[in-house]
Amino acid sequence: MTTPIRIGNASGFYGDRFSAVREMLTGGPLDVLTGDYLAELTMLILGRDRMKDPERGYAKTFLRQMEENLALAKEKDVKIVANAGGLNPAGLAKALRELAQKLNVDVTIAHVEGDDLIGRAGELGFGKPLTANAYLGAWGIVECLNAGADVVVTGRVTDASVIVGPAAAHFGWGREDYDALAGAVAAGHVIECGAQATGGNYAFFREQPIGVPGFPIAEIHADGSSVITKHPGTGGVVNTGTVTAQLLYEITGARYANPDVTTRFDTLRLTPDGPDRVRISGVTGEAPPPTLKVALNRLGGFRNETTFVLTGLDVAEKAALVREQLETALERKPPAEVRWTLARTDHVDADTEEQASALLHVAVKDADPKIAGRAFSGAAVELALASYPGFHVTAPPSDASPYGVYSAAYVDSGEVPHVAVLGDGRRVDIAPSTKTLALTEVDEPALPEPLPEGPVRRVPLGHVLGARSGDKGGSANLGVWVRSEEAWRWLVHRLTVAEFRLLLPETAELPVTRYLLPNLWAMNFVVEGILGEGVASQARFDPQAKAFGEWLRAREIDVPEALL
Repeated sequence: MTTPIRIGNASGFYGDRFSAVREMLTGGPLDVLTGDYLAELTMLILGRDRMKDPERGYAKTFLRQMEENLALAKEKDVKIVANAGGLNPAGLAKALRELAQKLNVDVTIAHVEGDDLIGRAGELGFGKPLTANAYLGAWGIVECLNAGADVVVTGRVTDASVIVGPAAAHFGWGREDYDALAGAVAAGHVIECGAQATGGNYAFFREQPIGVPGFPIAEIHADGSSVITKHPGTGGVVNTGTVTAQLLYEITGARYANPDVTTRFDTLRLTPDGPDRVRISGVTGEAPPPTLKVALNRLGGFRNETTFVLTGLDVAEKAALVREQLETALERKPPAEVRWTLARTDHVDADTEEQASALLHVAVKDADPKIAGRAFSGAAVELALASYPGFHVTAPPSDASPYGVYSAAYVDSGEVPHVAVLGDGRRVDIAPSTKTLALTEVDEPALPEPLPEGPVRRVPLGHVLGARSGDKGGSANLGVWVRSEEAWRWLVHRLTVAEFRLLLPETAELPVTRYLLPNLWAMNFVVEGILGEGVASQARFDPQAKAFGEWLRAREIDVPEALL
């Protein structure tokens, strides 16, 4: 096939807009509709579901969406590819077949499995995790589609693979069509997070109406180039800024590894292609790495928290008093970890009580749910009539809740089965890539000439740069970009790692790496360890670092007036 394939995405996470599937099927022409339901935290949630019932472990929302829309997808001749199978893709495929029979819809349903390594965790040196899932690539999906599947559900494939698979099947790409595959990975990376590509969570949201953004579409061409767009008449916006923001989301440097190809993000170029259309071109690819990433989730113990409200005068002294009192009350059986955070949300001479108040958070963790439970929260509330003036807390005493710990491991790709289970039940083993290339960092590109000296003005960084941030395990990724060559010449010399640490003091003692992407006038910072043991461990106020970039944009710095 040489005609472009139109691939839409209707889910960026488990819990995304339920109506998006119907909106995408009715909003305009599509060839394939995809959905990404699996994040690191989702795998932990599904693992706990599977503990309660071995028949569970998949995204139940997807099944309900198909109940409403399977017949419509068949009518529109739109294929469905989603990773909603989670820990039990075979179970989801079985439930979909039963649903199709109930609805009297004639569809062929296939699934991809092999990523779940929990049964071999000990053998592979993973210990005893709750979940252990390797990130598979796109070729199992290709096999299912080539065999005539109308719906393909998978377990833990990479987010981009649900887009790469349909494109590779449509164009007949081979394993070594690296540039084409890399282009599809770039397109997939942009649209897999749903409305983040169409104006959602966008730094410059004030520049155009956003409303309720539509979901994104990638028109992928035979050479791997693509146009990112959305259905006409839907909310949001697609421009080079929204696409740049999503390209920077949760990456590291110039090489973006997938199981089928390593995509060179330093080669791609963005160009406007009309209203709400942005072309991605020039992407080059390299052989994939010899290993697959494995996401491991463990139950780490139990956690609890209390928030004290401190109103009016003497906030620091009130905080010190209640901290001393609670720590004394917990001396007999102290939790294994206690973390205090004072958020100075109070304003001087405030005209509302809430604006006059600061928040003192205390979070505890322990292996014993009793120690982290009522023994802690009860002790906090018992101080109600014996502590600082104006004492109150934001919630009543509570039991502890379990928390998870995320870690990543790597295994040789030959150690992981990759199986396409076709609609007629036949099982096809998918061989790993025979040509691989160990992942290395690219050399830092030459820096452009700095801007000449001139007058400056102290303003928030967000006046000149956009940002998008997120999590990868215990690390935070913070991508920033500017919108002119002059701004890039200033930014690349000004926003060094040392300056980044000064602006964001929480990073001062942590490993920070800066990666440059000159084609996008962008850079990405990776801060290791700032999120502790991952989002489920709740190690930080913003546990997924979603607002990390907005904090940076709010920091004030001397900016050349020529850029303002």
